[in-house]
Amino acid sequence: MNISKLRSFCGSDWDKVNARIGEALKSDIGLLNTTNEMILSHSGKQLRPLLALLVAKACSGETPLPEDSIRVAAASELLHNATLLHDDVADESDCRRGNPTLYSLMGPAVSVLVGDYWLVSAMNEIRSAEHFGARFISIFSRTLTHLAEGEMLQLQKAQSGDTMEEDYLRIIFSKTASLFEAAALAAAISVNASPEMEEAVRQYAVSLGIAFQIRDDIFDYSMDRGVGKPVGVDILEQKITMPLLGAFKNSDAAEEAEIRAKAGLVHEHPEYAGEILDFVRRKDGISYAEKRLNDYIESAKKSVSRLPASQSRDYLEGMTEYVAKRRI
Repeated sequence: MNISKLRSFCGSDWDKVNARIGEALKSDIGLLNTTNEMILSHSGKQLRPLLALLVAKACSGETPLPEDSIRVAAASELLHNATLLHDDVADESDCRRGNPTLYSLMGPAVSVLVGDYWLVSAMNEIRSAEHFGARFISIFSRTLTHLAEGEMLQLQKAQSGDTMEEDYLRIIFSKTASLFEAAALAAAISVNASPEMEEAVRQYAVSLGIAFQIRDDIFDYSMDRGVGKPVGVDILEQKITMPLLGAFKNSDAAEEAEIRAKAGLVHEHPEYAGEILDFVRRKDGISYAEKRLNDYIESAKKSVSRLPASQSRDYLEGMTEYVAKRRI
Protein backbone atom coordinates (compact mmCIF):
# COMPACT_ATOMS: atom_id res chain seq x y z
CA MET A 1 0.00 0.00 0.00
CA ASN A 2 1.40 3.35 -1.07
CA ILE A 3 0.63 6.29 1.25
CA SER A 4 0.63 8.74 -1.66
CA LYS A 5 -2.12 6.63 -3.24
CA LEU A 6 -4.28 7.10 -0.16
CA ARG A 7 -3.72 10.84 -0.27
CA SER A 8 -4.70 10.94 -3.93
CA PHE A 9 -7.84 8.95 -3.20
CA CYS A 10 -8.86 11.44 -0.51
CA GLY A 11 -8.47 14.21 -3.13
CA SER A 12 -9.80 17.62 -2.20
CA ASP A 13 -10.59 16.45 1.34
CA TRP A 14 -6.88 15.84 1.88
CA ASP A 15 -6.07 19.31 0.60
CA LYS A 16 -8.64 20.77 2.99
CA VAL A 17 -7.06 18.98 5.96
CA ASN A 18 -3.63 20.40 5.23
CA ALA A 19 -5.07 23.86 4.65
CA ARG A 20 -6.91 23.67 7.97
CA ILE A 21 -3.76 22.58 9.79
CA GLY A 22 -1.90 25.55 8.36
CA GLU A 23 -4.69 27.92 9.27
CA ALA A 24 -4.94 26.53 12.81
CA LEU A 25 -1.26 27.26 13.43
CA LYS A 26 -1.18 30.84 12.18
CA SER A 27 0.13 33.44 14.60
CA ASP A 28 1.24 37.06 14.46
CA ILE A 29 4.50 35.96 16.12
CA GLY A 30 7.03 35.60 13.32
CA LEU A 31 9.30 33.16 15.14
CA LEU A 32 6.36 30.89 15.93
CA ASN A 33 5.21 30.88 12.31
CA THR A 34 8.70 30.10 11.05
CA THR A 35 9.05 27.30 13.58
CA ASN A 36 5.67 25.80 12.67
CA GLU A 37 6.52 25.92 8.97
CA MET A 38 9.76 24.06 9.67
CA ILE A 39 7.85 21.33 11.52
CA LEU A 40 5.25 21.09 8.76
CA SER A 41 7.98 20.66 6.15
CA HIS A 42 8.86 17.34 7.83
CA SER A 43 5.33 16.08 8.35
CA GLY A 44 5.99 12.37 8.08
CA LYS A 45 3.37 9.83 6.99
CA GLN A 46 0.33 11.66 8.41
CA LEU A 47 -1.41 8.33 9.00
CA ARG A 48 -3.87 9.62 11.58
CA PRO A 49 -5.58 12.23 9.37
CA LEU A 50 -5.59 9.72 6.50
CA LEU A 51 -7.22 7.19 8.81
CA ALA A 52 -9.86 9.73 9.82
CA LEU A 53 -10.74 10.62 6.22
CA LEU A 54 -10.90 6.99 5.07
CA VAL A 55 -13.10 6.03 8.03
CA ALA A 56 -15.46 8.94 7.36
CA LYS A 57 -15.72 7.95 3.70
CA ALA A 58 -16.17 4.25 4.51
CA CYS A 59 -18.97 5.03 6.96
CA SER A 60 -20.82 7.48 4.71
CA GLY A 61 -19.71 7.22 1.09
CA GLU A 62 -19.71 11.03 1.08
CA THR A 63 -17.42 13.09 -1.16
CA PRO A 64 -16.61 15.75 -0.27
CA LEU A 65 -16.82 15.08 3.44
CA PRO A 66 -18.54 17.43 5.92
CA GLU A 67 -16.42 20.08 7.58
CA ASP A 68 -16.43 18.28 10.92
CA SER A 69 -14.65 15.31 9.34
CA ILE A 70 -11.95 17.67 8.11
CA ARG A 71 -11.64 19.20 11.58
CA VAL A 72 -11.26 15.78 13.20
CA ALA A 73 -8.56 14.77 10.73
CA ALA A 74 -6.66 18.04 11.22
CA ALA A 75 -6.95 17.82 15.01
CA SER A 76 -5.53 14.30 15.05
CA GLU A 77 -2.40 15.44 13.21
CA LEU A 78 -2.00 18.56 15.33
CA LEU A 79 -2.29 16.53 18.51
CA HIS A 80 0.11 13.86 17.24
CA ASN A 81 2.80 16.42 16.50
CA ALA A 82 2.23 18.09 19.87
CA THR A 83 3.02 14.77 21.56
CA LEU A 84 6.18 14.35 19.45
CA LEU A 85 7.44 17.78 20.45
CA HIS A 86 6.90 16.89 24.10
CA ASP A 87 8.37 13.38 23.67
CA ASP A 88 11.57 14.79 22.20
CA VAL A 89 12.11 16.72 25.41
CA ALA A 90 11.30 13.75 27.66
CA ASP A 91 13.59 11.46 25.61
CA GLU A 92 16.24 14.10 24.87
CA SER A 93 15.95 13.21 21.17
CA ASP A 94 18.23 15.02 18.76
CA CYS A 95 16.78 13.54 15.57
CA ARG A 96 13.32 12.62 14.28
CA ARG A 97 12.29 11.60 10.75
CA GLY A 98 15.90 12.02 9.74
CA ASN A 99 15.96 15.68 10.74
CA PRO A 100 17.13 17.62 13.82
CA THR A 101 14.40 18.01 16.42
CA LEU A 102 13.19 21.37 17.63
CA TYR A 103 14.52 20.32 21.02
CA SER A 104 18.05 19.99 19.58
CA LEU A 105 17.83 23.23 17.61
CA MET A 106 16.17 25.57 20.10
CA GLY A 107 16.16 23.79 23.44
CA PRO A 108 13.59 22.06 25.65
CA ALA A 109 11.63 25.17 26.62
CA VAL A 110 10.84 26.06 23.02
CA SER A 111 9.91 22.47 22.16
CA VAL A 112 7.49 22.30 25.09
CA LEU A 113 5.96 25.71 24.32
CA VAL A 114 5.48 24.95 20.63
CA GLY A 115 4.07 21.54 21.56
CA ASP A 116 1.58 23.29 23.82
CA TYR A 117 0.63 25.60 20.96
CA TRP A 118 -0.07 22.63 18.67
CA LEU A 119 -2.05 20.93 21.44
CA VAL A 120 -4.27 23.97 21.97
CA SER A 121 -4.68 24.33 18.20
CA ALA A 122 -5.89 20.73 18.04
CA MET A 123 -8.45 21.27 20.78
CA ASN A 124 -9.62 24.50 19.15
CA GLU A 125 -10.41 22.52 16.01
CA ILE A 126 -12.50 20.09 18.03
CA ARG A 127 -14.17 22.85 20.04
CA SER A 128 -15.21 24.57 16.79
CA ALA A 129 -17.06 21.55 15.41
CA GLU A 130 -20.51 22.33 14.03
CA HIS A 131 -22.04 19.07 15.30
CA PHE A 132 -21.18 16.43 17.93
CA GLY A 133 -18.81 18.87 19.66
CA ALA A 134 -19.44 17.49 23.14
CA ARG A 135 -18.63 13.94 22.03
CA PHE A 136 -15.51 15.07 20.19
CA ILE A 137 -14.23 16.94 23.23
CA SER A 138 -14.90 13.91 25.43
CA ILE A 139 -13.06 11.57 23.03
CA PHE A 140 -9.97 13.75 22.60
CA SER A 141 -9.85 14.68 26.29
CA ARG A 142 -9.84 10.99 27.17
CA THR A 143 -6.99 10.50 24.69
CA LEU A 144 -4.97 13.24 26.38
CA THR A 145 -5.45 11.41 29.68
CA HIS A 146 -4.25 8.16 28.09
CA LEU A 147 -1.20 9.90 26.61
CA ALA A 148 -0.14 11.31 29.97
CA GLU A 149 -0.79 8.05 31.81
CA GLY A 150 1.13 6.08 29.19
CA GLU A 151 4.19 8.30 29.56
CA MET A 152 4.14 8.03 33.33
CA LEU A 153 3.60 4.26 33.32
CA GLN A 154 6.46 3.86 30.85
CA LEU A 155 8.71 5.93 33.11
CA GLN A 156 7.63 3.94 36.16
CA LYS A 157 8.34 0.63 34.43
CA ALA A 158 11.69 1.84 33.08
CA GLN A 159 12.70 2.55 36.67
CA SER A 160 11.40 -0.72 38.11
CA GLY A 161 12.44 -2.94 35.18
CA ASP A 162 9.47 -5.26 35.70
CA THR A 163 7.50 -4.59 32.51
CA MET A 164 5.31 -7.54 31.52
CA GLU A 165 3.39 -7.92 28.27
CA GLU A 166 0.20 -6.61 29.86
CA ASP A 167 2.06 -3.48 30.99
CA TYR A 168 3.64 -3.02 27.58
CA LEU A 169 0.28 -3.29 25.79
CA ARG A 170 -1.25 -0.73 28.13
CA ILE A 171 1.65 1.64 27.48
CA ILE A 172 1.44 1.40 23.70
CA PHE A 173 -2.34 1.67 23.72
CA SER A 174 -2.07 4.83 25.79
CA LYS A 175 0.83 6.40 23.89
CA THR A 176 -0.02 5.35 20.32
CA ALA A 177 -3.25 3.45 19.75
CA SER A 178 -5.43 5.83 21.76
CA LEU A 179 -4.92 8.59 19.20
CA PHE A 180 -5.65 6.19 16.33
CA GLU A 181 -8.83 5.31 18.22
CA ALA A 182 -9.81 8.96 18.71
CA ALA A 183 -9.21 9.87 15.06
CA ALA A 184 -11.24 6.95 13.74
CA LEU A 185 -14.11 7.10 16.24
CA ALA A 186 -14.56 10.86 15.94
CA ALA A 187 -14.44 10.56 12.14
CA ALA A 188 -17.22 7.97 12.20
CA ILE A 189 -19.29 10.18 14.50
CA SER A 190 -18.73 13.18 12.19
CA VAL A 191 -20.72 11.44 9.44
CA ASN A 192 -23.42 10.19 11.81
CA ALA A 193 -22.34 6.55 11.56
CA SER A 194 -24.39 3.88 13.29
CA PRO A 195 -23.29 2.59 16.72
CA GLU A 196 -22.27 -0.68 15.04
CA MET A 197 -20.01 1.19 12.62
CA GLU A 198 -18.56 3.27 15.44
CA GLU A 199 -17.59 0.15 17.36
CA ALA A 200 -16.15 -1.55 14.26
CA VAL A 201 -13.87 1.37 13.42
CA ARG A 202 -12.90 1.85 17.08
CA GLN A 203 -11.76 -1.76 17.35
CA TYR A 204 -10.04 -1.52 13.96
CA ALA A 205 -8.13 1.62 14.96
CA VAL A 206 -7.00 0.26 18.33
CA SER A 207 -5.65 -2.92 16.72
CA LEU A 208 -4.01 -0.91 13.95
CA GLY A 209 -2.36 1.45 16.43
CA ILE A 210 -1.01 -1.38 18.57
CA ALA A 211 0.34 -3.13 15.48
CA PHE A 212 1.94 0.13 14.33
CA GLN A 213 3.83 0.50 17.62
CA ILE A 214 4.93 -3.14 17.74
CA ARG A 215 6.38 -2.70 14.24
CA ASP A 216 8.18 0.44 15.43
CA ASP A 217 9.60 -1.47 18.40
CA ILE A 218 10.80 -4.30 16.15
CA PHE A 219 12.81 -1.73 14.18
CA ASP A 220 14.82 -1.03 17.33
CA TYR A 221 16.28 -4.54 17.12
CA SER A 222 16.69 -4.69 13.34
CA MET A 223 20.10 -4.92 11.69
CA ASP A 224 18.55 -3.92 8.35
CA ARG A 225 20.24 -0.62 7.49
CA GLY A 226 17.30 0.22 5.22
CA VAL A 227 15.12 0.71 8.27
CA GLY A 228 14.62 4.39 9.02
CA LYS A 229 15.28 4.24 12.76
CA PRO A 230 18.50 4.00 14.79
CA VAL A 231 19.04 0.60 16.44
CA GLY A 232 19.04 0.19 20.22
CA VAL A 233 17.42 3.48 21.19
CA ASP A 234 14.62 1.91 23.23
CA ILE A 235 16.87 -0.23 25.38
CA LEU A 236 19.18 2.73 26.04
CA GLU A 237 16.05 4.40 27.46
CA GLN A 238 15.40 1.26 29.58
CA LYS A 239 12.21 0.44 27.65
CA ILE A 240 11.26 -3.23 27.65
CA THR A 241 9.28 -3.77 24.45
CA MET A 242 7.72 -6.72 22.63
CA PRO A 243 10.93 -8.20 21.09
CA LEU A 244 12.60 -8.35 24.50
CA LEU A 245 9.44 -9.73 26.10
CA GLY A 246 9.40 -12.40 23.38
CA ALA A 247 13.02 -13.30 24.13
CA PHE A 248 12.13 -13.72 27.80
CA LYS A 249 9.54 -16.32 26.81
CA ASN A 250 12.36 -18.43 25.34
CA SER A 251 14.60 -18.03 28.39
CA ASP A 252 14.79 -19.39 31.90
CA ALA A 253 14.15 -17.30 34.97
CA ALA A 254 17.85 -16.72 35.69
CA GLU A 255 18.54 -15.42 32.17
CA GLU A 256 15.52 -13.13 32.31
CA ALA A 257 16.54 -11.74 35.69
CA GLU A 258 20.08 -11.06 34.43
CA ILE A 259 18.89 -9.20 31.33
CA ARG A 260 16.31 -7.19 33.28
CA ALA A 261 19.03 -6.16 35.70
CA LYS A 262 21.29 -5.08 32.83
CA ALA A 263 18.45 -3.10 31.25
CA GLY A 264 18.10 -1.23 34.53
CA LEU A 265 21.83 -0.42 34.57
CA VAL A 266 22.25 0.51 30.90
CA HIS A 267 22.72 4.22 31.68
CA GLU A 268 25.79 3.42 33.77
CA HIS A 269 26.89 0.58 31.46
CA PRO A 270 25.92 1.42 27.86
CA GLU A 271 27.84 -1.65 26.71
CA TYR A 272 24.95 -3.70 28.10
CA ALA A 273 22.77 -2.45 25.22
CA GLY A 274 24.70 -4.57 22.71
CA GLU A 275 24.40 -7.61 24.96
CA ILE A 276 20.64 -7.14 25.22
CA LEU A 277 20.30 -6.74 21.44
CA ASP A 278 22.25 -9.98 20.96
CA PHE A 279 20.11 -11.72 23.57
CA VAL A 280 16.91 -10.78 21.70
CA ARG A 281 18.31 -12.12 18.44
CA ARG A 282 19.60 -15.35 20.00
CA LYS A 283 16.29 -15.99 21.75
CA ASP A 284 14.21 -15.21 18.63
CA GLY A 285 12.36 -12.36 20.29
CA ILE A 286 11.74 -10.64 16.97
CA SER A 287 9.79 -13.64 15.65
CA TYR A 288 7.56 -13.53 18.71
CA ALA A 289 6.99 -9.79 18.25
CA GLU A 290 6.13 -10.31 14.59
CA LYS A 291 3.60 -12.99 15.54
CA ARG A 292 1.92 -10.65 18.02
CA LEU A 293 1.95 -7.87 15.43
CA ASN A 294 0.19 -10.17 12.96
CA ASP A 295 -2.40 -11.06 15.61
CA TYR A 296 -3.36 -7.38 15.81
CA ILE A 297 -3.26 -6.98 12.03
CA GLU A 298 -5.74 -9.85 11.68
CA SER A 299 -7.92 -8.33 14.39
CA ALA A 300 -7.93 -5.01 12.52
CA LYS A 301 -8.90 -6.71 9.26
CA LYS A 302 -11.71 -8.59 10.97
CA SER A 303 -13.09 -5.38 12.49
CA VAL A 304 -12.98 -3.35 9.27
CA SER A 305 -14.71 -6.16 7.35
CA ARG A 306 -17.88 -5.27 9.30
CA LEU A 307 -18.18 -2.01 7.35
CA PRO A 308 -20.11 -1.89 4.05
CA ALA A 309 -18.09 -2.88 1.01
CA SER A 310 -16.47 0.15 -0.63
CA GLN A 311 -13.16 1.36 -2.00
CA SER A 312 -12.61 3.27 1.24
CA ARG A 313 -12.96 0.06 3.22
CA ASP A 314 -10.51 -1.63 0.86
CA TYR A 315 -8.02 1.14 1.51
CA LEU A 316 -8.49 0.78 5.27
CA GLU A 317 -7.66 -2.90 4.90
CA GLY A 318 -4.70 -1.92 2.75
CA MET A 319 -3.51 0.35 5.55
CA THR A 320 -3.15 -2.72 7.76
CA GLU A 321 -0.77 -4.24 5.19
CA TYR A 322 1.20 -1.03 5.11
CA VAL A 323 1.56 -1.05 8.89
CA ALA A 324 2.56 -4.72 8.91
CA LYS A 325 5.26 -4.37 6.26
CA ARG A 326 6.49 -0.78 6.57
CA ARG A 327 10.22 -0.17 6.85
CA ILE A 328 10.20 3.35 8.26
